[in-house]
Amino acid sequence: MTIAEEMRLGLRRLAKAVVVITCVKDGQRHAMAATAVSELSMDPPSLLICVNKTASMAPILSGGADFAVNILHSSHAEISQVCSGREKGEARFETGAWETGATGVPVLQDAQASFECKQTELHEYGTHYIVIGDVMAVKTSGITDPLIYAEGVYGRLADCAA
Repeated sequence: MTIAEEMRLGLRRLAKAVVVITCVKDGQRHAMAATAVSELSMDPPSLLICVNKTASMAPILSGGADFAVNILHSSHAEISQVCSGREKGEARFETGAWETGATGVPVLQDAQASFECKQTELHEYGTHYIVIGDVMAVKTSGITDPLIYAEGVYGRLADCAA
C-alpha cells in the first residue's frame, strides 16, 4: 500500500462537518460538497477551502470567484449527495432552499451557518487549489446539529455522544 493510500484510509477516520461551497460566474450558480474547509484567522476573519483541480468548480475558483461556505444541518444529507456529483450545474440548487446572499453568492437558507467570502488568495499544491477568503457576511440558523461525514457515511454529532 502506498503512503497516499494509507493516508486516504487514515483520513476516513477523521469526522468532519459537511459543507457546500457555492459561487457564481456569469450569472450561473455553482455548488460542490466538501469537507476540506477550515477557519484561518479571526483578524482578518477568514476561511480556507481546498478544491481538487479536477472539480468542476476549480476553474471558476482559480479565476478569482468569491464564494460561500454553507455548513449543512444533519437533515441535509440529500443536499450533500446532490452536490457531490449526482447532479450537475443548476440542478444542484433544486434540492434545498437557496437564496442570494448579501455578497451575491448562493447561500442555503437553513444552513447551520453560511460564510460569504471575498477571495483574497489562491495557492496551488499538488492536486488541489487552496483558496483563502475574507469573511464578509455570516448567517446562522437553528440549533447546532451539523451533518458529519466519516468512514464514507453521514452521521450526526448526537450519534457520537456517549
